[in-house]
Amino acid sequence: MEKLKQIFGEKSSEVRDTLKRTIKENANVKVGDVVLAQVYGGMRGIKSMIWETSHLDPIEGIRFRGHTIPELQDKLPKINGSSEPLPEGLFWLMLTGEVPTEEDVQALADDWETRATVPQHTFDMLEQLPPETHPMTQFSMAIVSLQTDSVFASEYAKGMAKKDYWKATYEDSMNLIARLPVIAAYIYRRSFKGGDHIAADTSLDWAANFAHMLGNDDAVFYDFMRLYMVIHADHEGGNASAHTTHLVGSTLSDAYYSFASGMNALAGPLHGLANQEVIKWIFEMLEAIGNDNPTKEQIAEFVQQTLDSGKVIPGYGHAVLRRPDPRFVAQKGFAEKHLADADIIQVVWKIFETVPPILESLGKVKNPWPNVDAHSGSILVHYGMKEFTYYTVLFGVSRALGVLAAQCWSRAIGFPLERPKSVTSKWIYDFLATQE
Repeated sequence: MEKLKQIFGEKSSEVRDTLKRTIKENANVKVGDVVLAQVYGGMRGIKSMIWETSHLDPIEGIRFRGHTIPELQDKLPKINGSSEPLPEGLFWLMLTGEVPTEEDVQALADDWETRATVPQHTFDMLEQLPPETHPMTQFSMAIVSLQTDSVFASEYAKGMAKKDYWKATYEDSMNLIARLPVIAAYIYRRSFKGGDHIAADTSLDWAANFAHMLGNDDAVFYDFMRLYMVIHADHEGGNASAHTTHLVGSTLSDAYYSFASGMNALAGPLHGLANQEVIKWIFEMLEAIGNDNPTKEQIAEFVQQTLDSGKVIPGYGHAVLRRPDPRFVAQKGFAEKHLADADIIQVVWKIFETVPPILESLGKVKNPWPNVDAHSGSILVHYGMKEFTYYTVLFGVSRALGVLAAQCWSRAIGFPLERPKSVTSKWIYDFLATQE
């Protein structure tokens, strides 16, 4: 899409020049101090990378280019009768910092439609896998198989100039984003619907068409898919899937290799796989209680049993946030508007009222509040998507918007190969001895 590509080129060039001057003039300015707990504790909180598309505040939550989720719901364009913001608009915002017009969003939706053709060898590869193969395994393999069409890899082999890296990365990102709903829906239908595939509806926007290909043409579900794709798109750069995509991209691996690597990180139980763990835990609770509409007292008892067995309550707590996740709040608002009487939704709300006080009473939980995973599965179940092993694929399709927009920025700014310094425990012990 030439308008978006031109705007991004102009803005990124200006930012790149400004950053060069800033780094040259302030290269030795200290940004923060690292303590031993961070060295051994997963590098939590160490300020060591730039991520232009979003910023996460422990109290306020996520902001996309300075905009909160409620602001996105208000400001981003809506087309095709939608009442929720369109992911196309968020991608434009993350790439340019500007809120697009309705015409811009429609043009971007049309452009993605023209790029959405998946090569036959990707489908052929997927058909060689057992249908019961985990959906995230299929998703990752399908993404890598698309790498045969990489513009960046092709142009780099020809001797592309460094100043043009971002242009090839932009093309790969646009192509990959356009194709992800097609391969994700194909995986869902072959794994859970006997291979009864549904053709795309080119009259629909990106998220609604994804919902259609999954097999649900409820207009409210279209809107939920639009909201889902927006709120899961980005969560600054330090989370595992974003950082992995960034790290692999810093080697000049193209968007396909980089994004597939990020999806392998997303598949971990401590990251994106957590969304399937939440609904699995809820199903186990309902089975143990023997009631689809349990009381808060029954829920509290099961929560305590879970904690007593040495397990955590899935969907509660976050590495950064210290308030209820705004993404949870957005989904709760959607459910209140459309699904308030559904039993599974009522269960999630009772859990929300029950779990935080119990966790707070333990005296050692930094964040007893729900994160994004605490609500999404219940809405999907209400709409018939009970196959929770697939949920992380939905997360992955959305996450592409943020991490690939960020990769375009990384290439445009010219970020170097990421190479932090590691030390041995002996080095640490020797260093500490010098401090005594």
